[in-house]
Amino acid sequence: MWRVIESKLRTGRFLSWPGPYATAMGADDTVIRILATIRAIPRGEVAGYGEVARRAGLPGRARLVARLLSHNDDPSLPWHRVLRSDGRIALPEGSPGFLEQCQRLRAEGLRVENGRVIGAKARATFDEQVWGPPD
Repeated sequence: MWRVIESKLRTGRFLSWPGPYATAMGADDTVIRILATIRAIPRGEVAGYGEVARRAGLPGRARLVARLLSHNDDPSLPWHRVLRSDGRIALPEGSPGFLEQCQRLRAEGLRVENGRVIGAKARATFDEQVWGPPD
């Protein structure tokens, strides 16, 4: 589904898409930016929903990132690298999606205990590298 959406967005043939995202947020640019940001998370690293939104230039839109991921059916999208801000997996514990996310994260060398990724930190942003971490 995501490949079809991205193709329609790029070619300007985006007519309708279920959900409020298409009309409420300028889907052409926004969806592509969010998906590109998720694809840019390196193997073995994670980012929170809010961090993905911020990196995509959409601060405060963590729920939008979560909603887009909830409709994902593109197996090449590294959705499993997106977590809650406290490092926990957002899916219900024991669900098929939860188990798959744990498996994928472990396959990338991350330690997952009780639904939480242990010891993984999001990569510092350019501002954090230059000015230091936020207070």
